Amino acid sequence: MIVKGHNFDIDKLIEPIDIDKNIPKKRKNGLVLRDSQIEILNSYKINYELFSTLNSLINEIESIIDLSDGDTEDLEMLSLELSEMNYYNYTHK
Repeated sequence: MIVKGHNFDIDKLIEPIDIDKNIPKKRKNGLVLRDSQIEILNSYKINYELFSTLNSLINEIESIIDLSDGDTEDLEMLSLELSEMNYYNYTHK
């Protein structure tokens, strides 16, 4: 692509997106999680396979956030995301 006389290679300007990482998948323990969510959990050494409900996983995440001294913004965002999933998918309205 040429813009204002400069040749740009679009493939070098954008990072490829791994769509598969963002597709929710049912895991062996019955939880539905995306690979990208599991990567965050793994980075905090949280073994999602030990939990059979989203509530129990969310409680574990919140306890780690409470005990943490450092930056846990990604874990906090994950907790909010899982809480929304839990509400919309598993709460009887």
